[in-house]
Amino acid sequence: MTNRGVAKATSRRRIAHVRRRSRRTPVWWRDAIGVLCWGSVLLVIALWLSGRGVQLLGAGPADLLTSLGRLSGLVAADLLLVQVFLMARVPMIERSYGQDELARRHRLVGFWSFNLLMVHVGLILGGYTLRDHNDLLRETWSVVTTYGGMLLAVAGSLALTVVVLTSVRAARRALRYESWHLLHLYAYVGVGLSVPHEIWTGADFATSPVARVYWWSAYAVALVAVLVYRAALPLWRTLRHGLTVREVIREGPGVVTVMLAGRGLHRMPVQAGQYFVFRFLDGPGWSRGNPYSLSASPAPDLLRVTAKAAGDGSSRLAELRPGTKVAIEGPYGRLTGERRVTGKVAMFACGIGITPLRALLEELAYRPGDAILVYRAQDADDVVFHRELEQLARCRGITVHYLLGRRIRTRQSWLPETAAAWTDEDAMRALVPDISQYDVYVCGPDRWMDAVCVAAAGSGLPPNQLHQERFSW
Repeated sequence: MTNRGVAKATSRRRIAHVRRRSRRTPVWWRDAIGVLCWGSVLLVIALWLSGRGVQLLGAGPADLLTSLGRLSGLVAADLLLVQVFLMARVPMIERSYGQDELARRHRLVGFWSFNLLMVHVGLILGGYTLRDHNDLLRETWSVVTTYGGMLLAVAGSLALTVVVLTSVRAARRALRYESWHLLHLYAYVGVGLSVPHEIWTGADFATSPVARVYWWSAYAVALVAVLVYRAALPLWRTLRHGLTVREVIREGPGVVTVMLAGRGLHRMPVQAGQYFVFRFLDGPGWSRGNPYSLSASPAPDLLRVTAKAAGDGSSRLAELRPGTKVAIEGPYGRLTGERRVTGKVAMFACGIGITPLRALLEELAYRPGDAILVYRAQDADDVVFHRELEQLARCRGITVHYLLGRRIRTRQSWLPETAAAWTDEDAMRALVPDISQYDVYVCGPDRWMDAVCVAAAGSGLPPNQLHQERFSW
């Protein structure tokens, strides 16, 4: 980075301290969201009970299987809507949980929903087979070809199966992020195709006005949330702020910084530590969005992102030309100053994980001597923003520790091999004395972050003072 770049970074810091204010998310939001999600499941069970669900359990084997099949299908449909709603980027939900935790909950709810859907299919077909005194294959064919909306439901189930199979950890590792994200959009297809089946053949829709009101409302809320927060709001912010590529800077081996110019960025509710999903409108591949953290505190007319080439999207950054238009979704993320509880901060970064932490060091308020940065890298060439970090250290009194070298191969550790004689906790206490008085921010590869978090907890850090956000998909 040139001296001009350092000057820009320093000026952004001064602006940030004047105009950026951390707005703390109300704690009760999280509880309210949990109550609503569980409440929707309980309401669905109550509707099943009111529709003679229990009475049918004792009416014979066919009715028993059919009634349980109805219950599993209703709960599966409700969880599917909860799953969609969790990932609709609703600000209240996103700020309460953060996208990394939402993604984990979304995946868990999704697997439960899919498993209940398979139970629903098996029980319903079993019940109908007993009722009609038919064999399973003929009954399946009859149900699919004669019941309203069943062909669409089968197509929807296949779409959801694709989503579930590609959500398994081994499959995610084998797929590029761009391919996985595209396949994951089939979840919306699956939800949409399941609606006609529920309306045309669902016993609750046919017999209960209350159930009809609930299900129409639930589908409408999910649809509006997706249209507003996944489509309309990103489009509006893209048009309003008019981001374009101003400059592309090569920071080091495979690492690129992109300077983005825009208008009225001070009106955007963004903080250091957050990220956007960017689409660079420069030709083939423009429709595939990629998440990048801000690597500098946002200025009224400038955003900056830095990424390491790890896939098709990040590899394209080096080829961007000034003037390229940019579409955005966001800002997202909870790795911000609003969760701080102390006046001191300690940052633990590994590799390109330095990007959001560098922005936080620039924007957060702290006294000289009350900030520590521990930066883990393979070697000196892999240290990103070295000059900027040294400049920030001089201007703001930050203590910087560089931990260079290969990883320790004999144990899972956040330390380099040169520090293998130290335990993780002893090294933590040596680098950050009185760690319980600090807010600790962590960003890097998952396994490295796990080791840092374990060492911090073992060194006496209270859980509410540990701040992390996982960017693995």
